[in-house]
Amino acid sequence: MRQPNILVVMADQLTAGALPPYGNKVAKTPHINALAARGAVFQNHYCNFPICAPSRASMLTGQMATRLGAFDNGADFSSSTPTVMHHLRLAGYRTILAGKMHFVGPDQLHGFEERITTDIYPSDFTWTPDWLLPGPPQSGARMSLLGVVESGLCARSLQLDYDEEVAHASERKLFDLARDQDKRPFFMTVSFTHPHNPFVTTRDYWDRYDAAAIDMPAVGPIPFAEQDGRSKRHYLLTRCDEHDITPERLRTARHAYYAMTSYIDDKLGRLVATLEAAGMADNTIVIFTADHGEMLGERGMWFKMCLFEGSVRVPLIIAGPGWPAGVARGENTSLLDLAPTILAQAGGGDASAFQGHDLAPLAAGAAPDWPQDVHAEYTAEGCDEPWLMLRRGTRKMIWSVTHGPQLFDLAADPHEAHDLARLPAHAAEVATMIAAIQAHWDVPAIHAAVLESQKRRHMLRAALGHGQRPPWDWQPPNDAAKQYVRSGDSPTLTKIRSRLPFMPPVPADHPREETK
Repeated sequence: MRQPNILVVMADQLTAGALPPYGNKVAKTPHINALAARGAVFQNHYCNFPICAPSRASMLTGQMATRLGAFDNGADFSSSTPTVMHHLRLAGYRTILAGKMHFVGPDQLHGFEERITTDIYPSDFTWTPDWLLPGPPQSGARMSLLGVVESGLCARSLQLDYDEEVAHASERKLFDLARDQDKRPFFMTVSFTHPHNPFVTTRDYWDRYDAAAIDMPAVGPIPFAEQDGRSKRHYLLTRCDEHDITPERLRTARHAYYAMTSYIDDKLGRLVATLEAAGMADNTIVIFTADHGEMLGERGMWFKMCLFEGSVRVPLIIAGPGWPAGVARGENTSLLDLAPTILAQAGGGDASAFQGHDLAPLAAGAAPDWPQDVHAEYTAEGCDEPWLMLRRGTRKMIWSVTHGPQLFDLAADPHEAHDLARLPAHAAEVATMIAAIQAHWDVPAIHAAVLESQKRRHMLRAALGHGQRPPWDWQPPNDAAKQYVRSGDSPTLTKIRSRLPFMPPVPADHPREETK
């Protein structure tokens, strides 16, 4: 069997609950729905860190972010850490990245052989938090609800500029791969920035939705005094006290988010259509996922940076050769499982460095001993200690040293409205779950490592502000001398060789007219 091509399509800040394959009745996502119909949907799939850079580092290495030292959006992870791309290159793959990956540090490839667009966010230590800073928690990216208050229509946006470039470069690259004489299979990641806030969209996507049909949060705002300690810090971090999110503003923001989700759906559709037009669809596995979710007004909370379901539960749909169609699996899975799954699809290799598991047997119904536990963690802006999550079966605990436990039964309470940790009847279960969390993480060591890393990075950032500093931002290579028709080339033969499907030149005794 030929090694399959693998195409990973990533959305940014797309919560699973916003998609029809996960039960949503509002979103219009025909291409995502079609992918789900011909593939496997993992219903209880989690990111392992609900913020961009650490989540992506964790996903690509198959390791928890705190193990990597990727503590926040201003932390790099070591170039000496193997990623799934390194393993795939050893297995004979071309590895290509288009779009956002939020690598921080001078290594902007981490095993990708080619990177065909730049990133959208800083690659340096600018967004390093400071847990020792007095006063309310602050965001290095200056996150606030302004991106919610100003939701609505736009003619153009920075995110549209970026994602249109990513889409065009990706489609062109897929056609190039079909024409290329290098016949290695490819692993290509196409990573968009929609539907990340601010929630703005163009008229054509906005008009796909009836405002009256936009659903509202299942759990409304919780008064500040009644919030748990972690939610209070999230409230202050996102500066909820500075803006009044009226029901009209809430509906407008959710309307725009759904419209932006339809935009991502169209981009997925275009990539799948490109695979088909290039003749590669039958041998390409397509994986659709997101780096983290979006609270979207649930509990009065927005964005991510917390461990509630809207923030940590993300889509994962896999379709293509060898994958069953129309399968929905309810076991607990996470982005840690992607690296070993991808490597297994490529023909195997050393998966001992990965903390996750191959999802293919689970999709096929051949994994009766699949682990019950999924872990997520958070050590970035907003907190001042590690926030940790364990989902075990249908039960879920969120815990930290200062603010203690929250326990939810997601089967009976999917919106996390009832904290069982408050009830004496659940004291033994609470103790068991806390013990499991403390066994999985060395919490004091992680806390100390975060503080040391922040101190070191703040010093380096200050030092690099003096004198010249070479930028780490990725500059895509662009050699015009190798594009189109250049000196010494035959215009006709060059164009013939670039045609897809390939049309070989006619025999020499029937020459075509040489035209320019």
